[in-house]
Amino acid sequence: QVQLGEPGGGLVQAGGSLRLSCAASGRTSGAYAMGWFRQAPGKEREFVAGILWSSGGTDYADSVKGRFTISRDNAKNTVYLQMNNLKPEDTAVYHCAGRSTNIISRYHGSYSYWGQGTQVTVSS
Repeated sequence: QVQLGEPGGGLVQAGGSLRLSCAASGRTSGAYAMGWFRQAPGKEREFVAGILWSSGGTDYADSVKGRFTISRDNAKNTVYLQMNNLKPEDTAVYHCAGRSTNIISRYHGSYSYWGQGTQVTVSS
């Protein structure tokens, strides 16, 4: 089983930056693709970004493209989400997730492993 932890959330002003991290422990060989999702109050959970452990290939939601960067450190079993030029509409609980298929999916239901989530609040 893979466990995911996500420190790094917080409160930031619009235009500011935050970096989220997701450390994978346990049977990490079972997670081939990692994703970041977010969920705002009253809204559906939505895909933010994804990355493949092996090749480093990435995918981004249009709403964050050019502002967010996902990366991974294989030696540390950690995935990062660098968020720049944050906007109030980025406010949400951010979750990292892992799946045992070497394809990035934008559908949250296809991920087997989830972190507990971290709150990101962007003030205007």
